[in-house]
Amino acid sequence: MFEFGIKDFVDIFCVALMLYYIYRLMKESRSLNVFIGIMVFIVVWLFVSQILEMRLLGSIMDKLVSVGVIAIIILFQEEIRKFLYTLGAHRRVNGIIRLFFSGDNKDKVDMESIMPIVMACMNMGKARIGALIVIERISSLDDIVETGDIIDANINQRLIENIFFKNSPLHDGAMVISKKRIRAAGCILPVSHSIDIPKELGLRHRAAMGISQDSDAIAIVVSEETGRISVAIKGQFHLRLSAEQLESILTRELDF
Repeated sequence: MFEFGIKDFVDIFCVALMLYYIYRLMKESRSLNVFIGIMVFIVVWLFVSQILEMRLLGSIMDKLVSVGVIAIIILFQEEIRKFLYTLGAHRRVNGIIRLFFSGDNKDKVDMESIMPIVMACMNMGKARIGALIVIERISSLDDIVETGDIIDANINQRLIENIFFKNSPLHDGAMVISKKRIRAAGCILPVSHSIDIPKELGLRHRAAMGISQDSDAIAIVVSEETGRISVAIKGQFHLRLSAEQLESILTRELDF
């Protein structure tokens, strides 16, 4: 007689939860049909090998499954990376990391670091000057910094505005701010291909979304067409922000 206990319930629940998150991940990356195809293949494989006990066909499918694991890792390396990042960026995991590595809050962002960014964004918005500013948090952005030119300067309103001035050679790339310093400018960011991004938003917004999906960084965008200010955090946009709203978001999100 088959016994069903609490351990079996937890086992089924964990598998269902894992499949649900994989389904969401595939849906966001437009790989849902591939995911469904893999699930159909697994169901057929189990039916053939376990229920019908067809040895020859089952052994062939066993070989395909063993090789298919490697193929799936190669095919979905970006999705797997994003899943592992999402797991590591969970609030409780981040809380543990901050407990051991936050030190004595020397890196806590204060208003002297936030206000120059806010004021520069406001001025650039009024002048219709496009800008893309990425603020590092826990996840390292060293690979992004390497794609640009090293600045390594204190956060300064005039410096930010000058870097993104239309005639500046660095105005097309992204600025990276880390540990209260402007580390680099003219950096290249990964571009998000999400279909949920409104069509009226341009390449800067897609780059901001891309870095916010790949890391826990905060990306600030000043639109060159409209002058509006947006912030991308954890794959979500906050659009049409005022100075007070931008200041509030930065104060809340950068309070380590």
